[in-house]
Amino acid sequence: MLNVTIWNEFVHEKIHDEVKAVYPEGIHKVLADGLSDPEFNIRTATLDEPEHGLTDEVLNSTDVLLWWGHMAHDRVEDVIVNKVVKRVQEGMGLIVLHSGHFSKPFKALMGTSCDLKWREAGEQEILWSVNPTHPIMAGVNSQIILEHEEMYGEFFDIPAPDELIFVSNFEGGEVFRSGCTFKRGQGNIFYFRPGHETYPTYYNPEIIKVISNGIRWAALNALTVKPVFGNSQPVRSLRVLV
Repeated sequence: MLNVTIWNEFVHEKIHDEVKAVYPEGIHKVLADGLSDPEFNIRTATLDEPEHGLTDEVLNSTDVLLWWGHMAHDRVEDVIVNKVVKRVQEGMGLIVLHSGHFSKPFKALMGTSCDLKWREAGEQEILWSVNPTHPIMAGVNSQIILEHEEMYGEFFDIPAPDELIFVSNFEGGEVFRSGCTFKRGQGNIFYFRPGHETYPTYYNPEIIKVISNGIRWAALNALTVKPVFGNSQPVRSLRVLV
């Protein structure tokens, strides 16, 4: 059983009618429902909860953390950001969705601005698999077509990904690295681009399948034996010099 925490700032859905119409109970609720699986123990957390819902107890028992944020990145307290970064470095998996590219934890883990080009015009997006044998692609079509999405375009200011899973192209001609993996410390990170708040992207079963596979992949290091640091005794007895 994997302990999965879905974090959503849950701000747009409360104040913008066009977002509320798509995600009336919040993006986190739709993700939790779509990702429901006997292998996953899912809980949700939001910005306005004490400690943003990410208490020590929650973080220490989370195998994989999903992160969606957009208009309230600056409201996430640095003390919580530092705890998330530490847990990733210790082996907790992290899946960063859509505009979470600009979240404090992702920027801290990448060490770059994570900036990009964008345009909200309801354009078609085609996600092309460029790594079809990767575990994240298990049971997923080699191309996923989203009729309406926000455009993200290069240059995307991130470090070179360890693995590139998806590249997107948009009607306006832009391309974008839409599925990227990284490792920081012992933790696996998967950035997955789709998911603008005014489009029903997270109701798409193919998108949910990718995220579900991403959870399993990101959890691999969370479930392994952690390295031991510090003073070490010799493996063999020291020779006695005569």
